[in-house]
Amino acid sequence: MRSTTLRLRVTAFVLAAMLLTSLPAHAASKEMVELQTQVQQLLDMVQRLQSTVDSRFGLVQHLVEQSTDSINQMNATVTAMQQKLNAQSDATNGKLDAVSGQVQSLNDSLDELKSRIAKLDKQMQDMQATMQTMQAQTAQQSAGGQPGAAPADGSMAAPGSQPAGQPQASAPPLQDTYQGALRDFNAARYDVATSEFGDVLHYYPNDDLAGNANFYLGEISYRQQKYRDAVKSYNAVLENFSGNPKAPAAQLHKGFSLLQLNQKEAGVHELRSLIQRYPQTPEALQARSKLNALGVRINPGVR
Repeated sequence: MRSTTLRLRVTAFVLAAMLLTSLPAHAASKEMVELQTQVQQLLDMVQRLQSTVDSRFGLVQHLVEQSTDSINQMNATVTAMQQKLNAQSDATNGKLDAVSGQVQSLNDSLDELKSRIAKLDKQMQDMQATMQTMQAQTAQQSAGGQPGAAPADGSMAAPGSQPAGQPQASAPPLQDTYQGALRDFNAARYDVATSEFGDVLHYYPNDDLAGNANFYLGEISYRQQKYRDAVKSYNAVLENFSGNPKAPAAQLHKGFSLLQLNQKEAGVHELRSLIQRYPQTPEALQARSKLNALGVRINPGVR
């Protein structure tokens, strides 16, 4: 702007000099006055123009500063919102983990209660069998039979034989073995728990508690970061004991294990399958949270 003003002033003086040189001497004074007047008017116009430009430039600069302040405030607001969302997400994940742990504890307590009920039921059955035996012996005695006499059909029990349906004498008690393994698992004595759960699978492979044993073996491997072994144990639950109450947790941790093994596609597939099979479970909620954290659509068909 200053350079423009300077050029205008120089132009005005040049024009004035040219006019002066072209005029006669007797008219020089009169023309000089007029020329000075015109030059002054020209300079006044230039100054007004400069003042107008300066004021408008100041206004534009003020608007730019306001826009910059607004952008900075917007960035600060967006950053604060992002931090708040991240904090809420972390808090939600923490609550989900806590709820999952509580549900797991409840399941463990329920398993222990079921085992106690089964143990009491077995004791009642043994008592009933003993009473029936005593009643049969009493009936034989009242009929003139001798205690310890052979059965009416003449058959004799083989020495050391056990009633049908009972486990072999070398097999450890199922409930005692399972409960001991569960206590050792909760106490983080994983080597002992692994051996005890292995006994449950070896001697009672078709019992419902065998599904639980497979699940806890998977949990031990998962906590020890042996993710391939964990996937094998979880598969045993899902394939052989699909109706087991621990199946949702087994599928959830199988998906997590696959993600830890960098098998993202398989892990995502497992989590989506969990949400479809068990949509109302806490494990399905955790699977949704994990997929959202990965930026993956829960339903691949929705766009």
